[in-house]
Amino acid sequence: MTTLNLGAVGNCGFSALIDPKGRVVWCCLPRFDGDPVFNTLLAGVEDPDEGMFSIELDGLVETEQSYDPKTAILRTRLHGSSGSLEIVDFAPRFFWRDRIFRPQTLIRRLRPISGTPRITVRMRPTFAHGTVRPQKTRGSNHIRYVGPDMTLRVSTDAPLDYVIDETSFNLTTPVDFILGPDETIEGDVTNTAHDFEERTCKYWYNWVSSLALPFEWQEAVIRAAITLKLCTYEPTGAIIAAMTTSIPEAPDSGRNWDYRYCWVRDAFFVVRALNSLGTVQTMENYFRYLMDLVADADGGHIQPVYGIGRESQLTESILDNFSGYRGMGPVRIGNQAYEHYQHDAYGNVILGAAQIFFDKRIQMKPSLSDFQLLEVAGEQAYKLHNTPDAGMWELRSRSRVHTSSSLMCWAACDRLAHIASSLGENARVRYWRERAEEIRQRILTEAWSEKRKAFVESFGGNTLDASILLMAEVGFIDPRDPRFVSTVDQLEKALATGPYMKRYEAADDFGPPEVSFNICAFWRLDALARIGRDEEAREIFEALLETRNSLGMLSEDTHPVTGEMWGNFPQTYSMVGIINGARRLSKPWESVV
Repeated sequence: MTTLNLGAVGNCGFSALIDPKGRVVWCCLPRFDGDPVFNTLLAGVEDPDEGMFSIELDGLVETEQSYDPKTAILRTRLHGSSGSLEIVDFAPRFFWRDRIFRPQTLIRRLRPISGTPRITVRMRPTFAHGTVRPQKTRGSNHIRYVGPDMTLRVSTDAPLDYVIDETSFNLTTPVDFILGPDETIEGDVTNTAHDFEERTCKYWYNWVSSLALPFEWQEAVIRAAITLKLCTYEPTGAIIAAMTTSIPEAPDSGRNWDYRYCWVRDAFFVVRALNSLGTVQTMENYFRYLMDLVADADGGHIQPVYGIGRESQLTESILDNFSGYRGMGPVRIGNQAYEHYQHDAYGNVILGAAQIFFDKRIQMKPSLSDFQLLEVAGEQAYKLHNTPDAGMWELRSRSRVHTSSSLMCWAACDRLAHIASSLGENARVRYWRERAEEIRQRILTEAWSEKRKAFVESFGGNTLDASILLMAEVGFIDPRDPRFVSTVDQLEKALATGPYMKRYEAADDFGPPEVSFNICAFWRLDALARIGRDEEAREIFEALLETRNSLGMLSEDTHPVTGEMWGNFPQTYSMVGIINGARRLSKPWESVV
């Protein structure tokens, strides 16, 4: 049965997902939101005819899969009646000629480890979102797969006839596959693959060695950090919410969305999590992306989501030729959320940019003009803080004054006051503090429900929403404030099941929520730790770590009964929760070293 027990490889330009049998089941080219040339994850059947890159071992009986420690290099071992082999998968990423080298290239290295493994290579990319089979041509040591808008080339030292005709053969010596653009490889395949693997391994070792890790849960944090890094699109600085589209949030729910884009909300949390580990390059790149978005807005509306190349239109459509994950369609590309009014976007933009004005490690120096551009976004936040919107959960059929949206509008004004202070702009400090205080008082008055003894999801509303937990995280309220403590208690009663937590209690466009939204569970444990319930928070954190797949990754949602992962994968929001939870709860280094 298809599951999300998948490994991710990538290089901050594209990515691929690989299942425990060593099959590439998802890979979009030339970038995250591109054509899924390998797409069996959404084919809806166990043995699809197309959209695969598999290494099939005769008599397969057992598989093993793990990452090389502190890298994004994935090893899969297949054991069968004929013997055993190892597959090493990675996307090259390293410094070359004083700049980063990250080609749109997937390298697969095969070697026999026992017996005489008999294998069949099935290389069947598709084009035009699974509707076009490529034409195949061959060279001396490569095969070209020609589509209408893209040509892929796989260079290999495996027998070309066997690869083209999918003929079984004995793997008696190591072989390599280098899949990428239709470009000639300099040097022979084996030396190139070996050299690229060594350089890529060294890159990830060096990157991980620079992380400021908590004392506890280091392996979990390292894997989360690498996964977040893989979800960044380095050419523009964008950060995707997940690598996939249309994995249902719950079985047969129809809640199938395309997450291969940059939500300013999710991206802010990613940047902050990586910053907390001491890596700032992502923040610098994302700051450039943000400032271009603000300039594009020209004083007006900021969307909640954009394409990774800053595309503003992400027209949503359904791909009828894919039946969906486990046959649970629809499969969507594009996301209608780009049309939404989600007022928290202004706060998330300013929060995402704020640290760069204070962090002395940053090479680039933001200017007064950058601050003034952000002020334009702040004016929109102030203007819209008490007006209805779709909210951070992107409701498609109703509009309210959502507390979480107003909260982030407060954060926009509050952080602008801090930035103004750092720049010596005293008049602007007073200006933004006054606006922040006005919004704060409105939230405290209109979002509090005496009936529920809690801050509720909308002004004057009566239902609960886990996003209220962000009040403490963004510094809006003292977590020991009796109103916040009471809110946490009420949220746990209404939304928590064991370590899991739903987003909200009210029915939405598709009915009542069925599954736990992972980031909400992490928000909960953060709030518990802030109010002094540390042991409970640690128990929840440990339980959530157990829900990760075998390679240490999380999707968007977890079923509170079965513990199964649902929703798009790997979900950056969820991986952020691992980092934030470990940093919040870990014993300090000084107490043990």
